[in-house]
Amino acid sequence: MDAVDHVNVDVDDLDACYEFYRDELELELVRPPADFQGDHAMFRAGETVVTLAETGRAENWARTGLDHPLDKAHIAFATGRDRYEELIGALDGQFPKQGPYDWGEFEGFYFLDPDGNLLEVITYDPLPEDVERELLTHDDVE
Repeated sequence: MDAVDHVNVDVDDLDACYEFYRDELELELVRPPADFQGDHAMFRAGETVVTLAETGRAENWARTGLDHPLDKAHIAFATGRDRYEELIGALDGQFPKQGPYDWGEFEGFYFLDPDGNLLEVITYDPLPEDVERELLTHDDVE
């Protein structure tokens, strides 16, 4: 395999998720819902296409009852330090143990889209020297 070409995300509320992925995550819009005969929207994150599909089969998974983000599969988006910090500021407080995490080569932070899909944003950029932050580790999973 050379790369991940696309990822489909099953959603219950396409309108809310479409706005979130477009406005909050600032993904590049490839095709809006109006371009499809079904309820879909396509975005690009780097070389990977992320398709939102309102199929009526989403899990309705929500922040209640979430013990740890590693309890559920997720999509991780990579970005620079500034955008990473913006997303932490905007999305912190959704559930316990969101992070940020020290994953060795990168730092990661988990959050939910409006439909309860678990996402992660990561940065390979180092923490600025003037910023002090306690990072969770894999040992904090339990």
